[in-house]
Order: sequence, then structure tokens, then C-alpha cells
Amino acid sequence: MALSHDLSRRVFVTKAAQSFLGVTALSQLGGGKALAIPGENTSPLKQVPTARNVIYLYMTGGMSHLDTWDPKPDNAEVMGLTKTINTNVDGIRLSENLPLMARQANKIAIVRGMTSTQGAHEQGQYYQHTSYTQRSSIKHPSMGAWLEKFQGRGNPTLPGSVMIGNDSRHPGAGFFEAKFAPLMINDPESGIANVRPNAWFTEDRMMNRLQVAKGLDAKFAETYNVKNVRAYSDMYDDAIKMMKSEELKAFDLDAEDNKLRDKYGRDRFGQGCLLARRLVEHGVRFVEVTFGSWDTHNANFTRVPELTDELDAALSTLLQDLDSRGMLNETMVVLATEFGRTPEINQNDGRDHHPAGFSCVLAGGGIRGGQVYGATDEMGHKVAENAVNVPDLNATVGYALGLPLDAVLYSPSKRPFTVTDKGKPVTALFG
Repeated sequence: MALSHDLSRRVFVTKAAQSFLGVTALSQLGGGKALAIPGENTSPLKQVPTARNVIYLYMTGGMSHLDTWDPKPDNAEVMGLTKTINTNVDGIRLSENLPLMARQANKIAIVRGMTSTQGAHEQGQYYQHTSYTQRSSIKHPSMGAWLEKFQGRGNPTLPGSVMIGNDSRHPGAGFFEAKFAPLMINDPESGIANVRPNAWFTEDRMMNRLQVAKGLDAKFAETYNVKNVRAYSDMYDDAIKMMKSEELKAFDLDAEDNKLRDKYGRDRFGQGCLLARRLVEHGVRFVEVTFGSWDTHNANFTRVPELTDELDAALSTLLQDLDSRGMLNETMVVLATEFGRTPEINQNDGRDHHPAGFSCVLAGGGIRGGQVYGATDEMGHKVAENAVNVPDLNATVGYALGLPLDAVLYSPSKRPFTVTDKGKPVTALFG
């Protein structure tokens, strides 16, 4: 029995190496790192932050803007079976699939002029997360990694960012050091396994074994004295620090009132949103929760209502919960997706990929609620007013966080990169 617990804790440390810090013992022996030239390229766009934290809700698969945030009530051919409803803001209408969010339209800014250059899922998701097109020669950092790189962790004993959901293709730290990768959590209700010791496997025994392991690794570390090898050693220190931390209670959803958990929804997305709020409360500054799939090529008018039932409950409760705790002003909630769906309804009663025009939503963190920015045409086909591309949306998030958007950092191959490529923040969204 003792051996079983010993192995389970060894599994935790190994998993921490792979996800918390994103390395394995033999991964990437190259010693390059991102470099910045002191004083060079100081960003004129840097401002006093309006947000300290971000909860990033990612709708995988391409959410239909027409059946959610950008309905066309005067075009029955485009809308199919979907109807529209009024909101608590005059002039803003939403799909009938979002009745709870319709009552909170005063808290959100709907960006209806989104456009992307990427029409395939993997490439679109990568672009949405990094502002760069996907390439085989390099992996770019996600926003959580940029935030930690420039501003450090919010809680020294917890990860700088957390990704809740099963997304193995997440770009993570990109070309930054592996310590900037998010902690990956598949099931929000499971928390982090194998972090508590049993009575037999005492702290003294654990420390003795770690010392033995470090001794065995010493020659290897001396021979390959490069950053990613050192990161593997640092992983043990960070993992142990986290295991000892009282802040691990942030991952325990059982501490929440059952009525509130029910209100979020007992599905993974709802509980993921609740966990995101708890993590932000304990100092984790960037939390992503994924939800999907919204890839409704078939049965769009059956699947979207099912998906929005979960989304509507979780998102509306999250905004209310953050607001009631005084956290919404400092926490930006972002709802994003890689592209929208076609106005044309296909022969399978579905909608196909559509990057030419779609919607994303922002709330909190300095965003002025009760507004719509941009517009698609009467078909919902293309942007007709105030286009916002993917790097622009990401720049808006970075701007709210006070990141130096024009500061240049260099990859290990000495190529220059900025937080959101050439993206410009949509400052009109703030108020």
C-alpha cells in the first residue's frame, strides 16, 4: 500500500514536469531563450492596467454567431429555426438560445465585427491563441505565457496560468521557457491528483529521495547546463512548493455551496467556470476554460440549443458571481472562438466554417458593458463596420492587462516577436 502511494506521488511530480512546467527529462536540450533588448521598443501602447486577471472561455469548433450573439431577425432564410429576443439594453437583441445572458447584456461588449484569415480548426485555434499563423518551425506563446513573462505570477505557490479542458494542442509557453506553460486540468471536479502525502510517506522520506535523485542527475545537469535542463530541476522545487501550499484549496470545488454549483451547471464547462473563479480568487491570473464542440456542420438547430443551455447558465452565473464578490472590475472575461458559421444552411441542416465574420464577447476588466462593436451585413456574411481581426482582439486583452504590446522579444532562433504581432487594441471598448 505504501509503495502505491509512493508511486502516485512520483506520478504527480512527473506530470508536473510535463504540464506545470512543460518539460520532460530529455526535452529540448537547446539552451536558447527569449531575449529582450533593455530600453528598446518601449511600447507607446502600454497603459495603466484596467484588468488584473483574465478568464478566457474558448468555444472550440467555431460557434455560430447567427444563432447566438449576432442574429438577423429580418432574414428568416438565414436564421432558419432560430428566433431572437430582446435584452435589458435597448437596441441589442440576442438569439433566443441565450435568455439568461439577455438579462445581463448591460455587462457585456459584443464584438460583432470579428474576422480571421484561418478557416480550418487547428490553424484557427492556434491563431486565436497566439495571434500568429501556425508554422512547423516555431511555436508561439499564448497570452497567459506573455502575461507571466512580463509580470510574473500572481501567487508564488500556484501556477501562473491554468488551462481547464482537454486541449493537447494548446500552444502553451511556445518558445518561452517551459516554466511559463499552463497547468493542464482535464476534469475540474477531479482537482489535482497525488499531491497529498499518506502517513507512511513522510516529508523527510520524500526529501531524502529527491536528494538522491538530484545526486544521480548531477552529472547530466553539469554536462548539459542549459535552460531547459535546469527547468526540469526547478520543476521539482515548484512542484513541492505547490504540494505544500495551503492555496491548493483553490482547486477544491467541494468547498462551494451546492446551490451555486447547481447554478453554474453540473457539466464540465459550468464547473470549469466555477473553478476559474476560485483560481483567480487565489491569485492565478490567467485561466482558460474550453467548451465545445461547436462544429455544427450537421443538425445545427439541435446542437446549438443544447450547447447554449450549458453556456448560458455558466457564463451568466460567472458574471453575477464575479460581480457580487467585487471581482468583475479587475477580471476580464473573454469568450472567443476560431470562426463563425455560414449564413447558408447546408443540406444536413447545418452551417459550415465561416472566418469572414463572427462574434466574440468581452466583459469586466475595464470593458464598458451594454455595447455592440462592429457589425456584419444583413446576411451575417462579412464585416460591414469596424472590423476586428484576431490579433486586434488579443491586443485588446493585452492592453487591459497593461502588457507592453510593442516590446520586442527574440526567440531562440533570434527572430523578433511582439505580444500580438501587429494587432491594435480596440480602445473604444473601454469606458
